[in-house]
Amino acid sequence: MDKITNVADYIIKRYHELTGECLDEMKLHKLLYFTQRESFAILGQPAFIGDFEGWKFGPVSREVRNSFINGEIVIPTEPISDSIQYIASNVIIEYGSLASWRLSELSHREISWNNSRKGLAPGENGSRVISLSDCLLYTSPSPRDSTSCR
Repeated sequence: MDKITNVADYIIKRYHELTGECLDEMKLHKLLYFTQRESFAILGQPAFIGDFEGWKFGPVSREVRNSFINGEIVIPTEPISDSIQYIASNVIIEYGSLASWRLSELSHREISWNNSRKGLAPGENGSRVISLSDCLLYTSPSPRDSTSCR
């Protein structure tokens, strides 16, 4: 199974290849999270090894956060599997054109993120790990759907 930092590196490079733009950190975390979620939906298993925490602006990986400097992963990485490349590329195509804050809003519709935030005030920082089993329960609408599920 791939490591989260390897998938993050792939997403950064693929996003740049597709858009010609650099990926900001908030968008990276959300695209990673959506890749994990889609892997559960398509393959029935996680895309990578690595945790997300339910931060106030959506899922965040501390491991990626600590490895992401000036728009790139600064630790050695390895290529990821073809199946995860396919899923991550499709996530970039589906969600990559959306603003980081819009992706944050979409992540707030996820059951997994909401469960990790139980007992916390809306603006309060959180560090509870998002349950992988909750990723199986996602009900996020299309990124173009403007209705809110909060």
